[in-house]
Amino acid sequence: MSAPRSMAGGLAGLLRRTRALIRKETRQLLRDFSSIAIGIVMPVTLLILFGYGINLDVRNVPVALLMEENSAPARGVAAAFELSPYFSTRSVRTMNEAEKMLMSAEVRAIVRIPADFARSIDLGTAEVQVIINGADANTARISLGYAQGAVAVWAAKEAGRNGTAAGGVTVEPRLWFNEANDSSYFLVPGLIVLVMTLIGALLTALVMAREWERGTFEALFVTPVRPAEILLGKTVPYFALGLIGLALCVVGSKLLFGVPLRGSLVILTIVSMLYLLVALGLGLVISSATRSQFVASQVTVLLTFLPAMMLSGFMYDPRSMPWIVQMITYIFPARYFVTLLQTLFLSGNNWSVILPNAAVLAGMAAALLTLSVRLTRKRIA
Repeated sequence: MSAPRSMAGGLAGLLRRTRALIRKETRQLLRDFSSIAIGIVMPVTLLILFGYGINLDVRNVPVALLMEENSAPARGVAAAFELSPYFSTRSVRTMNEAEKMLMSAEVRAIVRIPADFARSIDLGTAEVQVIINGADANTARISLGYAQGAVAVWAAKEAGRNGTAAGGVTVEPRLWFNEANDSSYFLVPGLIVLVMTLIGALLTALVMAREWERGTFEALFVTPVRPAEILLGKTVPYFALGLIGLALCVVGSKLLFGVPLRGSLVILTIVSMLYLLVALGLGLVISSATRSQFVASQVTVLLTFLPAMMLSGFMYDPRSMPWIVQMITYIFPARYFVTLLQTLFLSGNNWSVILPNAAVLAGMAAALLTLSVRLTRKRIA
């Protein structure tokens, strides 16, 4: 009898001790917000943002619609584009106005119905000109297919209604900024964003969090060096490393992939420095707020690297995302840097795009660097 009782007592003690340890760890887990964030908040955030953000469909392509004549066939073709779920049309009066909108990225394509469209249908030589921003080769191909489909649907309806063959109408495509329709023209500038994000935000956050964990900062704080000077000394080497990475990417994009740089190299360097300052500021803020390498790495990946890849326009067109996700994309600095790089590489010095996006990055850099200094001072206090 003593042996079974001894075994039962041992099992009861095991369960009691295990229960006590589980309660202790549960209380510690509930007190540790970082663990809850990684286990609950991060999966839900990733599911919502990237579930809606990753969208290979192309919808609501902004199009400038130019009708150079007001005939019934011209109005029919225009209506085919206006009623299509794949296009969001904006009527313009002149080709010059349409080209300016395409250059400033207000639209991604121009649909031009020429002045002799109705007469050309009778001659069987009618054409609808479609000029597409070819920076994103995949989106350009899909958009062109949708445009050809819209014209073909109108032609089929017209033939069925009148018993005449309107099928002679063809689409005359033109690609701007990427005549070769090469996807590397679109992807390589986006890769620069990822490289700068890794160097500026992730590497800085990890290194600075390690300094907090080891207590190195506390040792520096007892010296006459000020917090701003400490942060400056810590981040300047990574700023220089980021510029070296930028130079390698620019040279590699030209020599290895043949991607043209149609804008100014000086302007490219300036806007890249602005984004690098933003990335460094994010790394400093995250490391100062977490003071843990593990938590800093998770938060940095969630707030910088993943948005730079999925929500910046690097891989997926934000215009195809739900409107609320489109609004969220404007929170992330990579959205502005991707636009700047694609403009400078493929379009040139388009100031209507460069100035507002660079101004946003400058504002973000100033705000984040100021916040990082204040957080460091708070930690000292």
